[in-house]
Amino acid sequence: MNRPFRSHAVRVASASAVAAVLGAGAVAALAGYAVFRGGWYDVAATRQHFQFVHTLLERAMQHSVAFHARDVAVPARAPGAVLHGAGLYSQHCQQCHGAPGVAPLPFAQSMQPVPGPLVDAARHWQPRELYWITRHGIKMSGMPAWGVRLSEAELWALVAFLQRMPHLTAADYRATLAAARPPDTVAPTSMPQPDARRGRVALTQYACQSCHLIPGVTGPATYVGPPLYDLGRRSHIAGLLPNTSEHLAHWIRAPQAVHPATTMPTLGVSERDARDMAAYLLTTRQGSHE
Repeated sequence: MNRPFRSHAVRVASASAVAAVLGAGAVAALAGYAVFRGGWYDVAATRQHFQFVHTLLERAMQHSVAFHARDVAVPARAPGAVLHGAGLYSQHCQQCHGAPGVAPLPFAQSMQPVPGPLVDAARHWQPRELYWITRHGIKMSGMPAWGVRLSEAELWALVAFLQRMPHLTAADYRATLAAARPPDTVAPTSMPQPDARRGRVALTQYACQSCHLIPGVTGPATYVGPPLYDLGRRSHIAGLLPNTSEHLAHWIRAPQAVHPATTMPTLGVSERDARDMAAYLLTTRQGSHE
């Protein structure tokens, strides 16, 4: 076979292979759309993922955490961190993850995916990875980003306790909780400047998108509450307060104190979170997706 003919044959074979791959991709896309549009995929929590799907998602999560936590610097353990972390764990984590001798609450036992027990978490994760998961949460799992609600010291105290928990019996856990105490009170520092970027994250951690459409925040197409775009252009908040960042933060923290007839609940938003949330909301525009 001469060289020109061979080259032509190679090009034809390559083109055929590409066409076959594209054709298979098109067929797969059409099949996927048919399953999606026909509603054939069963989303019920009583029907679990296939095992290979669960394993694939689990491995992807593990690789993602390892990658994003690779540069986290682990600080020296603070005195009393384990006891402090035990109290935080009992308050914020035990309900879903259980503890030595303590079962998760019934609602957590039925969650899909199930919140895994953390009694052996330190055997599977590095301290920097435990910190990253606790601080940022895991999307599509129900695991919240505790970095919005807990301080850096509290996050690392939780990590310290998680490292200790594999060695605790049920009796040890009860004794640790009995000895746990909050850290020494620290004099309040000045409030940091409002942070709009942090405010967007805070909005998701208080589930504001479950009732409101918020530009830049992924959520359902819901109209339980009014859309929150273009707030900076509105003259009043709830028809009562002049529209300022201070008034918006006050409304976020105590809506029923402003308007007793409102159905907006009091979410227990901290002052800092409310200031950051207000800073973000006052910059939003309809159709913006930063």
